[in-house]
Amino acid sequence: MNFNLIDIEHWNRKPYFEHYLNAVRCTYSMTANIEISKLLYEIKLKKLKLYPTLIYILATVVNHHKEFRTCFDESGHLGYWDSMSPSYTIFHKDNETFSSIWTEYNESFSCFYSNYLDDIKNYGDIITFTPKFNQPANTFPVSSIPWVNFTGFNLNVYNDETYLVPIFTMGKYCEQNNKIFIPMSIQVHHAVCDGYHISRFINEVQELALSSEIWLR
Repeated sequence: MNFNLIDIEHWNRKPYFEHYLNAVRCTYSMTANIEISKLLYEIKLKKLKLYPTLIYILATVVNHHKEFRTCFDESGHLGYWDSMSPSYTIFHKDNETFSSIWTEYNESFSCFYSNYLDDIKNYGDIITFTPKFNQPANTFPVSSIPWVNFTGFNLNVYNDETYLVPIFTMGKYCEQNNKIFIPMSIQVHHAVCDGYHISRFINEVQELALSSEIWLR
C-alpha cells in the first residue's frame, strides 16, 4: 500500500500541525450516540453480525478522508496511506482476555464481511494478543466494550505523543424513545484532526447507518 509523503513546508495545515505536535501536544476524544435502529433491522433480516458491520462503516469513512489516514511511517516521515484497514479486538470468555486481529479493507461490504469471517474462523480461537501475523502498517485500531452503555470514553496513550492514527471504541447499544443507539468514541490527534473533521466523520458514520439498505445489498 502506497504511503504518500506530505510536504510540510507547502502544507496548508503546517501551523496547526506544528503547534499541536510541538508547542501544545494535544489529543482529544469525542463520544457520540449513533442511531442503528434501521441498521439492526437490516442485518437481522440478512442474518449478519453487528460488530463487523460497524467496523466496515468506520473503515469506509476513514478511507474517505486523508486526515484519518495521516501518520508517521517507520522512518519518521509524515504522510498518509492510500488506504487503511481495521485492526479490531476479539474477547475470549474463557480467560477474560482479548486478541487483536486485522482484516484488509474492501469497498465491497460483502467482500469485507467474508474476509472478516475467514479471519475469525482462522484466528478467533487463538488466545494470544496478536494471533494473525504480519499486520501491515496501514491499520487503525477498533475495540468494543459491549457490556456497558457509556456516555464518554478517553484513552491515555503514554508515548511521545506522535501517534496520529484515530482510535475507535464502541459500547453497548440501548433503546431511547423507540430508537436504538450505540455509543461510539473517537480519539484523534489535534495535529491532524480538528473538531470540524471529527464532526464530519460522525455525521458520515450516521449517514451510512441510516442508508444501510443500499450498501448491504
